[in-house]
Amino acid sequence: MRLLFLILLLLSIFIQYPLWWGKGGWGHVKNLEQQVASQKQTIEALKARNAALSAEVVDLKSGTHAIEEKARAEQGMLKEDEIYVRIIKSPTEASK
Repeated sequence: MRLLFLILLLLSIFIQYPLWWGKGGWGHVKNLEQQVASQKQTIEALKARNAALSAEVVDLKSGTHAIEEKARAEQGMLKEDEIYVRIIKSPTEASK
């Protein structure tokens, strides 16, 4: 009787091994869940970036104000009869 019990116990442990430590086991599933959560965060960040870019495209297509603002900020362009003034802070003022 003890031998039968011991054999059944060993078979039970042998069958349970893949469930706990195998390729489809709990540890692997937990790792995959963490990867999915990380990918979801990445997707949300990319969706926000896409929405911002879509809004910028709409602004650029709809009027000249956004185009003018972008030209000023990125290209340093000026209007006619406009004077560009750049204020540079000294290192001591910048640290305050």
